[in-house]
Amino acid sequence: MSTEYTLTVADIPVEVRHKNIKNLHVGVYPPDGKVRVSAPTCLDAEAVRLALVTRIPWIRRRRAEFLAQERQTAREYVSGESHYYLGRRFRLTVEEIPRGSAPQVTIHGDTLLVTVPPASSSDTREPIMTAWYRARLGDHIPDLVRRWETELGLAVNEVRIKKMKTKWGSCNIEARRIWLNLELAKKPQRCIEYIFVHELIHLVERHHNDRFRALMDRYLPDWRTRRDELNDAPLAHEKWDY
Repeated sequence: MSTEYTLTVADIPVEVRHKNIKNLHVGVYPPDGKVRVSAPTCLDAEAVRLALVTRIPWIRRRRAEFLAQERQTAREYVSGESHYYLGRRFRLTVEEIPRGSAPQVTIHGDTLLVTVPPASSSDTREPIMTAWYRARLGDHIPDLVRRWETELGLAVNEVRIKKMKTKWGSCNIEARRIWLNLELAKKPQRCIEYIFVHELIHLVERHHNDRFRALMDRYLPDWRTRRDELNDAPLAHEKWDY
């Protein structure tokens, strides 16, 4: 049997990947609710299908939530566009600067001012904005690490930022490394904190089981509210490919 294949369950296509794991994991991903399954190598396709049948109501709910979620159109990085930072909506203003001057992004009230080289295109402006978002999200990391390493009695070796298509964060348990999605820079601070704590707790509990939820309840009692706030926020326009 192939280690990767597609099943159709209740008219829903499901991508299945077999791994050396103990439990079956089902994920529903933005923007359109694609379903992916990681299954133990001991399960055949029919066993995976039967396991999925019991999860169909939950899968349908998650797919409906993604399809109903607000989405931004593709950003062109021109004056007048709406851009988000820490959950706030800003109006973008683009100003040209002399060649050789360093581009900058600054906040002025409800305006994000980005200075760019003359005759620049969206392909030039996007990296400027991306670098700014990366730096601003990075500014929050030291405080999160200090507070939550102490609170949880855990130590993380490294926290990095990258663009991710299907996750807000991830944790490499062996390397004790946490990755945060660059898009979190656009979300409220409480949502950034929720993702960081979520991934940090994975250092002691790999799976989203009862123990994991109990730890989240203990240390971040309102995590479900924060999760819903994050999932209800507008999705960025992306060429989703996974």
